[in-house]
Amino acid sequence: MVTAKKTTAKAPAKVAPVKRRTSKPKAEQTINVSVAAPTASKPETKKDDSALGKVIGLIEWVDNPFKLFTVILLSFLFFAGYFAWDSRQVILHAITTQDKMPQLAKQENLLAPARSLMKDVDGLVVLVHKANLTINSRTTVLALNADGSREKSIEGSVTSLFNASADRNGAMIAMLNGEVLCEDFNPSSKVGEWGAKQGVKFMCRGSIPPEMGKFAGYVAIGFKDKPEDIAALKTRINLAATDMSEE
Repeated sequence: MVTAKKTTAKAPAKVAPVKRRTSKPKAEQTINVSVAAPTASKPETKKDDSALGKVIGLIEWVDNPFKLFTVILLSFLFFAGYFAWDSRQVILHAITTQDKMPQLAKQENLLAPARSLMKDVDGLVVLVHKANLTINSRTTVLALNADGSREKSIEGSVTSLFNASADRNGAMIAMLNGEVLCEDFNPSSKVGEWGAKQGVKFMCRGSIPPEMGKFAGYVAIGFKDKPEDIAALKTRINLAATDMSEE
């Protein structure tokens, strides 16, 4: 009798667990890309080309004394150039005919018509100036106070015909055109300052002789207040100016 051997099944060998290598995730490389944020563009301001806009722009530009001085200097040069150009024909004609101009009467012959003018219109001062357009000068040949006495400290004073005073320049052109100009008085010379001390606030100036294109000099009469009848005053000044010239 054959007996079969029982074979005991061997327990399966223990297998050590295989550790799987988990690949470490690669460190993410961060690239800092700085993107400039779009800057909001300033809205373009439209230039104001009007006269007021230009004046405002000029005021904003002047932010220091040097710029202010520059603006004042350029303004003066512009005004002087414009004035000379605008009145060039009148001035040129007067200069070129200077030799043919009538002359002022002698000083002793100026006194009577000047004192008569002072009395008739009740003025504060009367001044008679001799003009020389060629060299742009005037000489005060007669100065009278309200009582008709002479102010000899003023006589003989020499200054320019045309200067930085707009009032003076406007009066010169008016007289070259044969006009008598009456306006508020603003002194622009030593003689003018003397008149202001006498109380002059209004002045009339007339060419000697009064005809257009003839200009040997001029007579100026000052007042404390503006006279009422300017038309009659201008006529009286022209009569005196005629007596103050020598043909």
